[in-house]
Amino acid sequence: MHRDSRRQTATLKKLLQVGLMPVGRTMYVWGGGWNSTDSAAGDAARTMGISPRWETFFRAQTGSYDYRRTRYQTENGLDCSGYIGWCIYNTLHTEDGGEGYVMAARAMAHEFALRGWGTYREKHVVCDHKAGDIMSSSGHVWMVVGTCEDGSVVLLHSSPPGVQLAGTPSKSRNSASCAAALARYYMQTYFPQWYEKYPDHTKGEDYLTQYAQMRWDVTGRSVMTDPQQYRHKCADEILADLFAVRRDGWNRQ
Repeated sequence: MHRDSRRQTATLKKLLQVGLMPVGRTMYVWGGGWNSTDSAAGDAARTMGISPRWETFFRAQTGSYDYRRTRYQTENGLDCSGYIGWCIYNTLHTEDGGEGYVMAARAMAHEFALRGWGTYREKHVVCDHKAGDIMSSSGHVWMVVGTCEDGSVVLLHSSPPGVQLAGTPSKSRNSASCAAALARYYMQTYFPQWYEKYPDHTKGEDYLTQYAQMRWDVTGRSVMTDPQQYRHKCADEILADLFAVRRDGWNRQ
C-alpha cells in the first residue's frame, strides 16, 4: 500500500536543491518520467533520488545528441514535465511509489494551483518571476531560480539537450543578460563535462512573456514555506547559497 508522505511542508530552497540534482547529468528524452501509456508519472518520477541510468546515458552521448532519435527511451532521461514532476515528488515525499505529478506541461501550473499549493496567473498577467515559480505553456514547463537586476531570469528545466540551468534575455531584450552569464558560469564551473558538450545556456524572450505561472503559497498553510526568504533575493544570491553546499562536497563532476 502506497503511503502519501506529504506530512510536513517543504521549502523553496529544498525545491531548488532537488531541481539541481539531475542538472548536467540527465539528457532530455521525450517521454522520460512518464509511464508506458504516456498518461501519468512513471516509476522514475515517483522514486526518491537520481536514477543511475540517467548519468550512464549522458556519458554515452556526444555534443551532437539528437533527442528525436531517443523518443520514448523513458528510463534514460527526463522530458520537461517529467523533470518538474520528479522535482516536486522528491521535494514533497520521502518514500518511493506515492502519487505522481507528471502531466501535460500546459496543465501543470493550473493543476498545482487547484491543489491549493499557490496562486495561478495567466501569461498575460504575469508581471514578475520569483524563486520556485512553475511556468507552463502548451509546449514546455520550467521552474524559476531567480531574477536578476536587469530583469532576466535564471531557470531550471529539461530542454534539449537535457536538464540544465539557463538564462533568459533581459527585459530590454539583451541576450547577453546577467541571467545568461550566471547560467554559463555555474554550468561551466560545476558541470564541466556537460558544458564541454553543450555550452549554450541561453533562452529566448518568449520565456518571459508566453508562460502561465503558479506561485507557491509560502505562508505555511499549504505544502511550501520560505524560511530562507528566497522570494526576496536576486538570482545571484540564491545561486551562491545553493552552490555553497557544492563547495563543501556535494556531488560534482
